Amino acid sequence: MEDQHKEEMVDEEVENEETENVEEVTVEDVSVEEKEDSQQLDSLQSELEKVKKEKDELYQKMLRAQADFDNYKRRSKKERENDLKYKSQDVVTEILPVLDNFERALKTAVEDEGVKSFVDGVNMVYNQLVTALEKAGVEEIEADGKPFDPQFHQAVMQESDEEKESNTVTEVLQKGYLLKDRVIRPAMVKVNQ
Repeated sequence: MEDQHKEEMVDEEVENEETENVEEVTVEDVSVEEKEDSQQLDSLQSELEKVKKEKDELYQKMLRAQADFDNYKRRSKKERENDLKYKSQDVVTEILPVLDNFERALKTAVEDEGVKSFVDGVNMVYNQLVTALEKAGVEEIEADGKPFDPQFHQAVMQESDEEKESNTVTEVLQKGYLLKDRVIRPAMVKVNQ
């Protein structure tokens, strides 16, 4: 019995040692696994932060690209509108000297009756031309007696007349014209000092 009891005690001690060894190994394994999990978690969090930052940068780029595209569309639309609005500017600019010559021709005094009927016909053509230009949006710039405005007037001469206000247009030497709201030719004027 004593042998049996010794055997049981030895068995019990061996069993206890094995259990301790298993527990030690398990605790070490768990510690190693936790460390690996922690490292993996840190790595994943770092990668997640990197992906979030990249996503934010791409989102900002997309917003800028969208804003640029919207600005481009707005600018293109405005350019098309201006092209339509001022499409006749080149033609009108070429016609204005003809209009000036008509006005000069009509200012000359005519004595002969045969020529007067011709001048009346020319005057009708002139009036038709003026009407057509008005329909296209062309209007004469008012200048005579008005304050000088460099946006609408080009001063080519100056005079000093104390009876008239300073910086006032005293004479229009060549008419100026607007197409819609754009100056296509400023009025050439004489200005009082």
